[in-house]
Amino acid sequence: MKPSCAVEECPRPSRSGGYCPTHYSRWQRTGTVELPAKPTHEQRFWSHVDKSGECWEWTANRNKRGYGAWAIYRHPKYISIMPHRYSYELVHGPIPKGMQIDHVCHNRACVNPNHLRLATNKQNNENPSGVRSDNTSGYRGVTYNPKVGRWYARVQHNNRTYGAGGHATPEEAAEAARQLRLSLFTHNDADRIGQERTKN
Repeated sequence: MKPSCAVEECPRPSRSGGYCPTHYSRWQRTGTVELPAKPTHEQRFWSHVDKSGECWEWTANRNKRGYGAWAIYRHPKYISIMPHRYSYELVHGPIPKGMQIDHVCHNRACVNPNHLRLATNKQNNENPSGVRSDNTSGYRGVTYNPKVGRWYARVQHNNRTYGAGGHATPEEAAEAARQLRLSLFTHNDADRIGQERTKN
């Protein structure tokens, strides 16, 4: 009867170098007979992140809207979780029920926790990356009324429309809409950056 494998808990007979074929092959490949430790969810997560820029880009799968797509195993099944939400929870803790994670940087693939903040749906909508796709003026909150030849500034807030008058140019209307948003919104970063530039 052949002696058993040199690995104590292995009952298989030895073949080469005192090891069974499985442990011998592993020793040849890695220099050790020990199984490599399984990476944690967190280690797996960060292995898919490119931290070379200010935005930490998710390099694995993304959905059609540009958000990262990822799954982790939680017994007894895999569950899907958006990478930016997972990153936020790693650093800041659980996300309260009903709250969203707003990308301050407007980069949906970014998982840098410093670029993420808690927001309600309304607050998240206050911080868009640009104008809506159906906007024809090129300015947020600005529409043109050809009957009177004026540009109108309007802002939606808590299911109510607020007006900031009619103006001769779209630029004037855009500034009126921006000032109105500043008085109503809390998460309209682009408007506030514009305000800081005006002061400086």
